[in-house]
Amino acid sequence: MRIAARAGRIEPFYVMEVAKAAQAIARDAACGAIEDTRPLVFLNIGEPDFTAPPLVRQAAERAVRDGATQYTPALGLDALRERISGWYAERFGVDVPARRIVVTAGASAALQLACLALVESGDEILLPDPSYPCNRQFVSAAEGTPVLIPTTAAERFQLSAAKVEAAWRPATRGVLLASPSNPTGTSIVPAEMRAIHDVVRARGGITIVDEIYLGLSHDDAYGQTALATCADGGDDVISVNSFSKYFHMTGWRLGWLVVPEALVPAVERLAQNLFICASTVAQHAALACFAPESIAEYERRRAAFRARRDWFVPQLQALGLPVPVAPDGAFYAWADCTQAAARLGVQGGWDFAFEVLRRAHVAITPGRDFGTADTARFVRFSTASAPEQLQEAVARLGAILR
Repeated sequence: MRIAARAGRIEPFYVMEVAKAAQAIARDAACGAIEDTRPLVFLNIGEPDFTAPPLVRQAAERAVRDGATQYTPALGLDALRERISGWYAERFGVDVPARRIVVTAGASAALQLACLALVESGDEILLPDPSYPCNRQFVSAAEGTPVLIPTTAAERFQLSAAKVEAAWRPATRGVLLASPSNPTGTSIVPAEMRAIHDVVRARGGITIVDEIYLGLSHDDAYGQTALATCADGGDDVISVNSFSKYFHMTGWRLGWLVVPEALVPAVERLAQNLFICASTVAQHAALACFAPESIAEYERRRAAFRARRDWFVPQLQALGLPVPVAPDGAFYAWADCTQAAARLGVQGGWDFAFEVLRRAHVAITPGRDFGTADTARFVRFSTASAPEQLQEAVARLGAILR
């Protein structure tokens, strides 16, 4: 069977190798096939331990009961687009007309639609290194070329306007940023975001910003949407967002795009042909996300995530796993494992992750998936787990590292 070349260009998702190994150890521990029968602590998955709050679940049940399960318009329910527009006004003080909002089958579909609409074969898209690996695969799937630009802790592991300007070539089409970022949990300083967009705009390029963790910002200095911080109200910025992280609807597969008004018809045509529409039940359920009672619950949970970060990151530092830049959003800690790996007699994040999995029954994510510039010595911890799980992980890590 001949497999398309584009499929060959998609790199393996190495973190899944860790996940498969973790599941195998968990099964063996559960059935007593190995001596260490402790249950695994999973700090490798970027998924909130919270699920959709009561009003959202009730809205989904009501939609199914009432038969509100048929196709919606490809752009999404008008009522949901209006609610999202209202959220931008209330939360960020920015006017984002509902006509610029496209409801999608998760942020993944949003990124796919944006790349298919804007990236031609051979176009280069600049991304920070490290960054979420799937983002560069969306560029590749659209026949574009992702170009990873090495970043440093001094830059908060984010691109700068100066680096974008220096890297720009005739084939460059634009940038794909993430703020807050996975794996680092760091955001782009608003003034720098504006400067990056100015560089891109001056060259006729595109600025795509992955903002799926924006609702989980923990610092007011960074918790701003690029739609507000960029010049002219960000009306030519493409913002990607999701109901998965702040709204805790991971498996519901629902997200959205904010695009320039002129781009809506092209995105609509693509959505009609590729997806028909996002899940109808999920859309009706998401209407309840914006009820005052739901927002109050989300804010309580956001505070809980911040408390987990505030406890966990110093614990990592004490274990010899320094976090060079304090995460200001999301639920990740990007830790340098050089010293800790040496204590276990291994080198690099890949071997360290498997050694920790074997000896402590704690699953973490090695850095190799997230780029090539110095990422091999890093590992990513997810702090999305309950405090008891984080405490157990620290105790186990301490037992093998101290």
